[in-house]
Amino acid sequence: MVKITIKGLTFGYNGARILDDLDLVVGDSEILSLVGPNGSGKTTFIKCIDRILKPKGSILLDGERDLQSMSRGDVAKCIGYVPQSSSGVLSTTVFDTVLMGRKPHMGWRVAEEDIDKVVEIMKLLQVEKFALKDFNELSGGQKQRVLIARALAQEPKVLLLDEPTSNLDLKHQLGVLETVRSLIKNTGVSAVMAIHDLNLAARYSDRLVMLQDGKIHAVGDPKELLTPENIRTIFGVEAVVMKDLDRPYVVPVGSLSAE
Repeated sequence: MVKITIKGLTFGYNGARILDDLDLVVGDSEILSLVGPNGSGKTTFIKCIDRILKPKGSILLDGERDLQSMSRGDVAKCIGYVPQSSSGVLSTTVFDTVLMGRKPHMGWRVAEEDIDKVVEIMKLLQVEKFALKDFNELSGGQKQRVLIARALAQEPKVLLLDEPTSNLDLKHQLGVLETVRSLIKNTGVSAVMAIHDLNLAARYSDRLVMLQDGKIHAVGDPKELLTPENIRTIFGVEAVVMKDLDRPYVVPVGSLSAE
């Protein structure tokens, strides 16, 4: 079943086109990763789905609900967004930060089920020990895990992750992506993730979308897309792709511009 259908998605700033007529579908329980160089449109694409930006074209949820015509509150019940930066988060405790994710579902008072959901998600992301600390006192990696917990507390149908591992050490990169993948496979939630690390993308994604200059260069299984030819074309890098692992593993050899 298709979770999101995107048709003719186009967006630009000051006359410069950033996304150019994109068509894409995201399936149930699918992790779809956006890869490409800086400036290829990954973050813009995610912000368009979350309605932070207002593109041309259509974005349909479950094949019928147009996200662009839904209220902000209704969108928040369906879409969980984890930004690259935590700069917009107010000075609150970690518990209250995660609790904000329940806002679309809460009435005038916080219900016991909201508290239970927050505690459950915090344990899952291993941030419960920071519950009473000020969010802004955490390390960059700890903040990232709390923001993911906040998005999951919304119980979204679609999770949008913009570079979710950028501030994490290797252990927590793997831990967070393992948690996200497990949740998605067990709950039917779908995820669209912008990520730089091609090897993490290959390991945790069902499909990749290769973006170049705001256009889709290719979509498909990581095993098919991560080839030396595609990496050379998209990133301007010569690479060896190891095929003897369960997933392809990219080893950069050198930049084409350096030759």
